[in-house]
Amino acid sequence: MSERFMENHQFNFIREQVEIIRDSRKKSLPASVLQAVIDLANAKIAYLFPDATPSQLAMMDVSTLKTDESYDVFIEGLRPHVRSFPQVTEPQVKKMFPKQKKLRLPDATSFNVNRMSYMSWNDLRSNRKYIVCEKNHQLMGIELKASSNAKKNICAFCNQFAEVSYCVTITKAKQAKNPDYYKAIGTYICTDSASCNENMTNLDALMTFVETALKE
Repeated sequence: MSERFMENHQFNFIREQVEIIRDSRKKSLPASVLQAVIDLANAKIAYLFPDATPSQLAMMDVSTLKTDESYDVFIEGLRPHVRSFPQVTEPQVKKMFPKQKKLRLPDATSFNVNRMSYMSWNDLRSNRKYIVCEKNHQLMGIELKASSNAKKNICAFCNQFAEVSYCVTITKAKQAKNPDYYKAIGTYICTDSASCNENMTNLDALMTFVETALKE
């Protein structure tokens, strides 16, 4: 069984670096410049895995890639080492979203857990978007109100130009002097969460948004 030591966003990051090298080779750059691109990619990948073993680092070494076929084989060889997103159950969903009594988790087959940094689904009837992510082996969930009009813009999570919806959530922050106080935060998020997950190369924006929403 393959050792799953890699997160989805880390896999995407490595794939992005491979594409940079592939594109650089096609530009017929001077050998010294191309080598610098390759060395920088390897350095970035190593930095992303501070606890990697020598064998894991060797597995992620991009310096030996020379042809389009080798790039593709390299990426597919890393795929089995990506951790799956944790299984999410109905009781967990009900606990995360206690106000939504009729909320149901979509069928498991609608998610590709091997290619997910976060789980999300849309309730088209209410224009609600639900997001579940994981930190320190704990699942966290937030509910957002999504605009009905999608448009092309930069997604806050994957940083790609895509079809997005403006999504707003109410934070849990309270003010002692004003019990009716609430604060709404919003951002543009990919309408298609599967595509968003395929493009995410870090979790910073996602985790900042979710943690801000849940901060009391």
